[in-house]
Amino acid sequence: MNTNYWPVDSNVDNIEGYPRIAEAAQYIRDNQIVAFPTETVYGLGANAHSDEAVAQIFKAKGRPADNPLIVHIAEYQQLEKLVAGISKQAKLLIDAFWPGPLTLIFPKSPGVLSDLVTAGLDTVAIRMPSHPVALALIRASGLPIAAPSANRSGKPSPTTALHVQQDLNGKIAGIVDGGATGVGLESTVLDCTGEVPVILRPGGITKEELESVVSDKIEIASNLLEKTDAPRAPGMKYKHYSPSAPLYLVDGEVDWIQSLINEKRKQGLKVGVLASSETKQKYQADLILNVGSRKQLDQVAHQLYYTLREFDQSHVDFIYSEVFPQLGVGVAIMNRLEKAAGHHWLIQDKQD
Repeated sequence: MNTNYWPVDSNVDNIEGYPRIAEAAQYIRDNQIVAFPTETVYGLGANAHSDEAVAQIFKAKGRPADNPLIVHIAEYQQLEKLVAGISKQAKLLIDAFWPGPLTLIFPKSPGVLSDLVTAGLDTVAIRMPSHPVALALIRASGLPIAAPSANRSGKPSPTTALHVQQDLNGKIAGIVDGGATGVGLESTVLDCTGEVPVILRPGGITKEELESVVSDKIEIASNLLEKTDAPRAPGMKYKHYSPSAPLYLVDGEVDWIQSLINEKRKQGLKVGVLASSETKQKYQADLILNVGSRKQLDQVAHQLYYTLREFDQSHVDFIYSEVFPQLGVGVAIMNRLEKAAGHHWLIQDKQD
């Protein structure tokens, strides 16, 4: 398959009528799949009404069919057609955070969306992105667009069009290049179908920000890597975000982490370190990448996937990653790192 490439400046006049947007939208209407930028990561979009179109997403990504997709909309009127009800909490959150990096789970309207989108569940995950190119594509297509991240399943999510090309060139109809994404991590997924809203996937909107809007306390799912047969949101069941080399999370002093690095290098392995700007200069390894400052976790979130993909380009054999405070967006950062590492931790015995 020939993959079209459409560079689009988000600042162009009349972006919804821009010829490249119109061409990409036609592919969506023709039940082809197209990658496009959002404010979080690049998404791989398809007509959410069509089994034929949505099936191509799973094929291109190598994604398990029981992993539900997020539906992207551009108008509030679209939401009313797709869901069976909107709770009071959901209305408050929509007013506060849409358009933006918040996905809400609703009871779905029967017979409207492809069952492949919802993996057979009676609920649907929906968000309204804030990226002007994403909104223009949705409006130009006239359709709700089902869109997981535009990467091979299990790999780090793409934050540039180049990342999409590396993973999916020749497997999809086209890529709309709107430049690098902003947040760098996927949206927060919040289940609003119960009495108490529950975060199923932490993301760019934090628990504290959500609780500032709704009077009810927001809960976090007790196990974000559930082994259930029917995960209620993307990213809950399978290993994700992983570079090619084994990755371990290391919680300890720099000298102790350096001893681990030295041991691997003695075995002839090329070792990479994912470090903060505060500690980057203190390590000796084959590749040391600075993911940002511990004092600016938004910066770490923005750089995380880009950094994980850099390790793949360098062909390291083993990666050690520092850990970060689980405060605010740090919860989402550590959620992604834990999944990238397959929950493999090394923790220093402080009595040593």
